[in-house]
Amino acid sequence: MSSSSALALVPLFLTGPVSAPATPVITPTAITQTFEEPADADDPAIWVNPRNTERSVVLGTLKEGGLAAFDLNGRTIGVYPAPLPPTPGTKPGRYNNVDVLGDRAFVSDRGRDRIRVFQVDEHGAKDVTNPATKPVFSSTEQEVDKQHTVYGLAAGRVNGKDVVVTSRRSEATIALLQATGDDTRKVSTLDLPSTFTLPNGKQWTVCTEPGEGPQVEGMVIDERTNTLYAAQEDVGIWRIPLRANGFGKPQLVDKVKTWGAPQRYNPDTEECEADGPDPGFGGKWLEADAEGLTIADGVLLASSQGDSRFVAYRTADMKPLKDFRIKDVEHSDGADIVLGKLNLLVVHDGERPNGTGFAFIRF
Repeated sequence: MSSSSALALVPLFLTGPVSAPATPVITPTAITQTFEEPADADDPAIWVNPRNTERSVVLGTLKEGGLAAFDLNGRTIGVYPAPLPPTPGTKPGRYNNVDVLGDRAFVSDRGRDRIRVFQVDEHGAKDVTNPATKPVFSSTEQEVDKQHTVYGLAAGRVNGKDVVVTSRRSEATIALLQATGDDTRKVSTLDLPSTFTLPNGKQWTVCTEPGEGPQVEGMVIDERTNTLYAAQEDVGIWRIPLRANGFGKPQLVDKVKTWGAPQRYNPDTEECEADGPDPGFGGKWLEADAEGLTIADGVLLASSQGDSRFVAYRTADMKPLKDFRIKDVEHSDGADIVLGKLNLLVVHDGERPNGTGFAFIRF
């Protein structure tokens, strides 16, 4: 596949200057059913059937609703419930993000702080997680219930090993795990910054709820360059060299528009609010939150969740190529793209009249 095939998704990426005023709108070719509470759609992943591409499967997390499997027309072929609370008064399973590696899908179980493993085929998915799998970030089951647990997730093959990267909810920490069969083993962690030095020499700390840090959710591994791209929601996109046993030095390659702007937490609204003039040090493309990331042949797609757009970057230099919208898709969290015999982009649709779902674009 050439890099031009990645741009076939949205030919408009290179048909005009990035300063063109109109943001193009793409119409989905299929949408899934709408999921209502307690199910809450979040993140998709695509399994390509090596024997029959048209019988490939799309997976989507539904948080406390579990994991769903869809055919290429968006029809639901299976829903796999998240685990029940292990004891009275504890948290149930809550599936946040999913990624596919070969015939396995890895799911971040935010409720129980574990990476769950599913075997995938054309009929759907089967949970094959080792019952002895331990929490990733929590040292005890009591700590699990504080819910500073696994959150975002990306899977890939690095230096000949299958790896999973997961982030920690309400923290700036990410962890690298090696994946073998039905289990994962944590081998390294990395703490991204919460405070930055601005061009004017002042220090800027990301505004969060008291006791919490600026979390990462959207992530993707570029297997061609052994690179992790990670979206820290209120900060921007990081490029991080990746080895099978650890992380390299992170580089912030694009910022959200509000990066560097003074904010304060309002306990009455439970929101961060402007607390002075914006010095204009932020980026020009991403409206916080920076969310779902997916990559294909040198093009990185990022969800600008705050204004329901997607931005395409050339990974070689992180030059923005174009932005676009997807018709009726709002506040998207996650995305996945595959190219080749199956050219498909799937995105989370975060705001429907009665719930949430996923939208498919075949091209």
